[in-house]
Amino acid sequence: MKKTFKLIDLDCANCAAKMEDAIKKIDGVKSASVNFMTQKMTLEADDDRFDSILKDAVKVCKKVEPDCEIVVK
Repeated sequence: MKKTFKLIDLDCANCAAKMEDAIKKIDGVKSASVNFMTQKMTLEADDDRFDSILKDAVKVCKKVEPDCEIVVK
């Protein structure tokens, strides 16, 4: 499954790169990209565990950029 999420208050490109690297290390993630310019995160992960992987990705992002919010619909 592949989904794109809007990011709110992502402040720097360096933080986006750190978030992307950390998300890629999560077990079950096939690919991930965090784009500072468009303020979007694209996550591709195992279908059956997507929700739990997304929760882990949100936690990782909060560690790197505490003010950044990932809009999950």
